[in-house]
Amino acid sequence: MKIEQHRLTGSNHIATPNFDDRPDSTDISLLVIHCISLPPGEFGNHYIDKLFCNQLDPDEHPYFKDIYQLTVSAHLLIRRDGSCVQYVPFDKRAWHAGKSVYEGRQRCNDFSIGIELEGTEEIEYTDRQYTQLAAVVSVLLEAYPKLSPQRIAGHSDIAPGRKTDPGASFDWQRFLSLLENRNTDSADNDD
Repeated sequence: MKIEQHRLTGSNHIATPNFDDRPDSTDISLLVIHCISLPPGEFGNHYIDKLFCNQLDPDEHPYFKDIYQLTVSAHLLIRRDGSCVQYVPFDKRAWHAGKSVYEGRQRCNDFSIGIELEGTEEIEYTDRQYTQLAAVVSVLLEAYPKLSPQRIAGHSDIAPGRKTDPGASFDWQRFLSLLENRNTDSADNDD
């Protein structure tokens, strides 16, 4: 796995219209972890793809009537089986954070990469998701030098009171340990 032309190799690429240029394409300095499932609590379908591509049919499920007109996206989705879907190249601004602030800086979409985990705030994420997230983040840390393990936040951290994802079901310690082990193994292989 690597990044070529701001795209993750080995991922499925689905183009969304819901992105634009960053104010500074070299300022990629925050990773934001989210969760999503559509309808809530259901997995393994293509409704997330449809939402991010403005193709969600409001008649397919009652929940969709309130969200089908949203124009949102993320850079990447990690499904329950660990497979990845990339919607927006990393050097572009995905519309994932909304009204947000990180370390006093507003408009986190301007300088962040948004990664969605297929899941909910109450249901545990899968082993494959943790493994894949650590692998993806490791590659992102190599490709974008302003990123670091200390500059990874949950959506709830940058939009407190408005957002609660990735929620209590996300094990930050487990994820950061996997990431550290990957980076340690990578450093050992460089010797």
